[in-house]
Amino acid sequence: MASYLQVENLTKSFGDLILFQNISFGIDEGERVGLIAKNGSGKTTLLNILTGKDSPDSGLITYRRDLRVAYLEQDPVYPENLTVIQACFQSGNEITELIAEYEKVMNSQDHSNLDAILQKMDILQAWDYEHKAKQILAQLKITNFEQKISELSGGQLKRVALANVLITEPDLIILDEPTNHLDLDMVEWLEEYLQRSRLSLLMVTHDRYFLDRVCNEIIEIDQQQLFEYKGNYSYFLEKKDERMNAQNQEIDRANNLLRKELDWMRRQPQARGTKAKSRIDAFYDLEKKAQQTRDAGNVQLQMKGSYIGNKIFEAKHIYKSFGDLKILEDFNYIFARYEKLGIVGNNGTGKSTFIKMLMGEVAPDKGEFDIGETVKFGYYSQDGLKFDEQMKVLDVVQNIAEVIDIGNGSHLTASQFLQHFLFPPEKQHSFVYKLSGGEKRRLYLCTVLIKNPNFLVLDEPTNDLDIITLNVLEEYLQQFKGCVIVVSHDRYFMDKVIDHLLAFQGNAKLKDFPGNYTEYREWKDIQDSIEKEKEKEQSAKPKEEKTQPVQSKQEDKKKLSFKEKREFEELDNQIPLLEEEKTKLEEELSSGMLDTEELLSKSNRISRLIEEIETKTMRWMELSELM
Repeated sequence: MASYLQVENLTKSFGDLILFQNISFGIDEGERVGLIAKNGSGKTTLLNILTGKDSPDSGLITYRRDLRVAYLEQDPVYPENLTVIQACFQSGNEITELIAEYEKVMNSQDHSNLDAILQKMDILQAWDYEHKAKQILAQLKITNFEQKISELSGGQLKRVALANVLITEPDLIILDEPTNHLDLDMVEWLEEYLQRSRLSLLMVTHDRYFLDRVCNEIIEIDQQQLFEYKGNYSYFLEKKDERMNAQNQEIDRANNLLRKELDWMRRQPQARGTKAKSRIDAFYDLEKKAQQTRDAGNVQLQMKGSYIGNKIFEAKHIYKSFGDLKILEDFNYIFARYEKLGIVGNNGTGKSTFIKMLMGEVAPDKGEFDIGETVKFGYYSQDGLKFDEQMKVLDVVQNIAEVIDIGNGSHLTASQFLQHFLFPPEKQHSFVYKLSGGEKRRLYLCTVLIKNPNFLVLDEPTNDLDIITLNVLEEYLQQFKGCVIVVSHDRYFMDKVIDHLLAFQGNAKLKDFPGNYTEYREWKDIQDSIEKEKEKEQSAKPKEEKTQPVQSKQEDKKKLSFKEKREFEELDNQIPLLEEEKTKLEEELSSGMLDTEELLSKSNRISRLIEEIETKTMRWMELSELM
C-alpha cells in the first residue's frame, strides 16, 4: 500500500506544558485512523500542525506528492454574508482555487494561459463542481442553497463544512470531532458513507460506535507518548487493558526496587566512588519510573444525592410551536422516580426547547409543568460555559462548595472532587483561559454535579468531552440516586445510561420507547420496512385491476387440478386470517403499552407476516387466473 503521510519525531509544547514529545506514526492508503487522547493532550493541536495551521517545535511531516487532503475543523467558520452555495466555493481547495483563477482570467485582457487552465479544469471535472456540491448538500439535508450562513444552526453549519470536505473526493480526510452538532440521522449517514467509500482518514472523535465501525487503526496520545493499535475501538480497549496491566506491574516492581535502593542510599557515607555514583543515577531513574501515573481512567465517583420524593414532574396539556413549526401538541407526561430518560430526534424537532420549558427558560404556549417540591435540578446546557477566564480552576469549584458530602459519613474536598474528573493538582492551579475546550466542558460538568442535585438535566453533555471523561460520567450516572434526562447524539452513551427514550419525530409527533437507543433503532428499522411494504401493496393494487381482464383470457388454456382447487380454497381462508393478525399486531405496536422485548418480538413477527401474505397472495392470484 502507498504511504500517504509520515510523521517523524514530532514535538509540541506551550511554555512548560509538553503536549507530545518525539511521536512518530504513518497513514497508508486505505487506513482509517482514530486519534484518542484526554482533553488538553493536544489532539486538535496535532491536526492543526498536520494541516499547516500550526507549527511543531521539532519533527518532520511528509505527505505523498500530489496527495489531495481535506480538513474538517471542529468549529468551522465562514463569512456570514455568504449563501450556502457560495460557501462551497470559499473552502480553498484545489478545484475552487482553479475556478477562481479561471474567473480572474476571463475578467482580464490576458488570456495567454487560458488553454492550460481549461485543460486542468477538464481533468479535475471542475465544470461539475456546483452540481456535485448541491448533490452532497442535499444528501446532508441542506436544500436551501441560497440561505445565508448567518441563518444556519450549528448542526447545519457543520453539514455545510462536511459537504465542502466531501465534494472534492480527496485521498485523505482529516476530521476533528465530525459528529459534534450532527443529529443521529446525519451521524449514521456519515458513518455509512465512510464505510462504503475508499477514503483514507485521520479523525478525532469521542463517538465510540463511530470509531468501532469506521476505523481500522487507533492511535493514542498518553503521557506525551504515542501508542498504536492495529484494529478498531473494541480491539483498542482490549490491548490498552493489557498494556495498562503490564505497566502497573512494572510500576509495582519499580516500587519494590525503590524501597531497597532507598535503604541503600540512606546507609551510604557522604564520600562516594564512581561505582556508587552510577548506582545513585540509576536510583533517580528508578524513582521517576515508580512515580509514573497509573491508569487515570479507573476512577469511580459516588455521590450522596439529595432526597427526592415520589412526585417529580408532570407535563399537563403542553402546546408549543414557532410559527408553522409544531414542537408539542397536547403533550402529557408523568415523570417517575429514579427514571433515566433519553431524548433523541433530528435537529429542529424541539429537543432543547422541551428541556428549556422544563427548566422555566421558555414558556409553553399552553399548559404547564407541575414540579415536585423536593426536586433539585442540576442543569448542563449547551451554552452554559460562562466562567471568569482569569480565575483558577480550583477557585471556580470552591466558590460553589469547598467540601462535598458523598454519603456514608465520607466527604471530598473540592480538590479531591476535581481529581475524580481528571484535573490533577497542577492543572487545578491553572487559570481557566489556559484550558482546552474539552477541559472547560469538563470543569462546567463539575460545577453542575458538585451542587448535589437529585434531578440531572443534561443537554448534549458529550460534545467536546474525551472518552475517559465520558467513562467517568457514565459510571457516575449509572450509580446516581436520582432522576436523569439526557439529550444526546452519542449512541454509545445513551445505551449505557438511559432506560427508555422519548423520540421527537417532528411536527409534534413523539414516541415513548421502553428501551435504549440501539433497541429503538432496530424497532424503527422494522417499522420503516413495514411502511415501505404498505406503500408497495397500495401501488400494486391498480396494476392488478388493469391486468385482470388480460389474465382472464387464459381460462381456456388450462384447468385447475383437484389438488390446486384444494390449495386455492385453503389460501382463500388463510389470507384473511393473516391479514387480521397483521392488523391486530399493528394496533398493539402503536399502543405504547408494550415493553422492549414484546416490541421487538411483535415487530419481527409482523415482518414475517408481510412476507407470508405477499407469497400466498401471489400464489392465490396465479391459481385464480385458471379458475
